[in-house]
Amino acid sequence: MNHQEFPTCQQCGKGVLVPLSDYGREGACILYKAWVCINPECGFNLRIDNGDISRGEPISEKPTRRN
Repeated sequence: MNHQEFPTCQQCGKGVLVPLSDYGREGACILYKAWVCINPECGFNLRIDNGDISRGEPISEKPTRRN
């Protein structure tokens, strides 16, 4: 999927939604766990957690682990 295939954000109409992936509790890869708008002024996001869909929850970056 290239940048041109990402959907336009319906909330702001300026950004595009990009997928984010994560790892499950047992280490399995979860593709497209969340979609977020790349427009920093918008902040729209859509997440899937344990089968529940949530929209507009605050997104924050976790600190990177240091070994």
